[in-house]
This record gives sequence, structure tokens and C-alpha cells, in this order.
Amino acid sequence: MGYCFTYLTNACHDEWRAYIEHDFVRQLGTATLPEASFRHYLKQDYLFLIHFARAYALAAYKSPTLADLRQAHDGMKAIVDVELGLHVGFCHEWGIREAELAELPEARATLAYTRYVLDTGSRGDLLDLHVALAPCLVGYGEIANWLNDQPTTLRGEQNPFDAWIGMYESEEFQSAMRAELEWLNARLADVTPARFAELSKIFRDATRLEIDFWQMGLDLSE
Repeated sequence: MGYCFTYLTNACHDEWRAYIEHDFVRQLGTATLPEASFRHYLKQDYLFLIHFARAYALAAYKSPTLADLRQAHDGMKAIVDVELGLHVGFCHEWGIREAELAELPEARATLAYTRYVLDTGSRGDLLDLHVALAPCLVGYGEIANWLNDQPTTLRGEQNPFDAWIGMYESEEFQSAMRAELEWLNARLADVTPARFAELSKIFRDATRLEIDFWQMGLDLSE
């Protein structure tokens, strides 16, 4: 049978909804998230992006084709040359200096999630790595779309977190999400039931770690 990304989200439906609809996300939309929680999240997300770039470097190493290699190169270049710069600027707007970002210790949730992704990619193949990364790349795009569907979501100047929603609803990010889904769907279509079960476990574990990352922001945990 042919699989696709929706099969992964269906296989861990409860975890996926708990991630997409987490209290951190809901409070972002209603503008009720404590600013200290958002700052803590921003700092740790900076560290995550660095490891995300490393994961794309690993994807390049794991790439069996030139097309895969180009995709990995483009992903890493986008993070290092564009997204990290935007993130630093976003942090500056929230009173977080780049020098402070450079000295940050990693929270336990950041360590757990990033090392899980890198370990999964190191042990497995390119598809394993992409599935481990999918809750971030695909999930953030879905979260922005979900927030925009909620009647309680505030937009514009009345929401101090509006720029965050805007970043992930942007055509640039949504296009990257669609490209990732296309890549995943093409490869999932050919896997066996046993292989899909392995990938479902990776996806579920990565989604659970994403939930922990949101909770870290809410709890201000280190």
C-alpha cells in the first residue's frame, strides 16, 4: 500500500493534536502568553536552529542523489544565511542581545530534542532524518494555519506575538513546508508496512519532544 504524511499524523493523532494545539500555541494566538515564556522560548529556539542547520549538513552527507544533496544544501543555507539572522533580529526586538544568545546554556528539552534528531539521522537513513525533522518544519506551518482558523486568535498590533505567526504563515515558509511534504509523500509511498511502523515511532517520539519544547517555554524550565 502507498503511505503519505497524513498516515504519520493519523498514527499519533493524540500527540500531534497536543502539539499543534498546545497551551503555549493557544496563548500565542490569544495574546495571553507571558512575555517571559516567549523570551525563554526564543532563546532556546535560537539554539535549536543551530542544531537544525547541523541536521541539514547531516542530510547532505546522507543524500544518495544530487537532487537530495541540493535540497539539503538549500535547507542549510536558508537557516544559516536567512533564518538565523531573522531570529537574531526578532530576539533583539524582544530585548535579547546576540551576545546573550551566544552564551546560552541549552535547556534539557532542547538537548533532548536536538540530540534525538541528530542521533536518529546518524543511525538511520535520509528518510529517518526527514521524518524526525518533520514535526518542526511541517508542524510550524500547520500551527500558523491552525491559529488563523481560530476565532480567538488576535492579529495585528493587539497581539505582541503577531510577527511570530506572520513568519510561519508567510508564503516562503508555507512553500518550504509544501516542498517537504512533497518530498516525504514521494518516499513514503514506497515503504513497506514494517518500515512505516518504524517511521511512525520516530515521528511520534519527535512530536512528543516538540510538546516538551512548548512546555519548557510555559514552565521557564532549564
